Amino acid sequence: MSIHHFILRIAALAMALVLAACATPGSQPDDITIRQGVIEQIRPTQIQSNVHTGVGAVLGGLTGLGIGSLIGGGTGRDVAMVVGAIGGTMGGAEVARRYDRPLEGQEIFVRTNSGVLVQVTQPVSPGLRVGQRVFIQGKGDGARVVAQ
Repeated sequence: MSIHHFILRIAALAMALVLAACATPGSQPDDITIRQGVIEQIRPTQIQSNVHTGVGAVLGGLTGLGIGSLIGGGTGRDVAMVVGAIGGTMGGAEVARRYDRPLEGQEIFVRTNSGVLVQVTQPVSPGLRVGQRVFIQGKGDGARVVAQ
């Protein structure tokens, strides 16, 4: 196997890993949970962005690999492809890191009708206030607090 084929296989594997990492399982209709309650406390917070540095690195690496394949021929082209892939990976990761800014969010504490205190972190929802009756839609990381 030549280095060219090896590099193409590595690039294909990296792209498959990124696509698998970006895919998130969707909620099935039977997974939807809705609870009722009253907001006891709201605190401002910051939520980490969902920009994936790995996506930038892989896209940069693939771009570098493509550009490197245009240079020269034979072993020189293989070397250019490797250097392009490495440089593109580093550059793509840096660009993704610079654009990874936290979002303004809220930590909302809701006392459900069953007496359980639930904490939900979500992007800022104007209009929510302490003492307000709300619905908690979903569960886990997908839970959101909305006004009744």
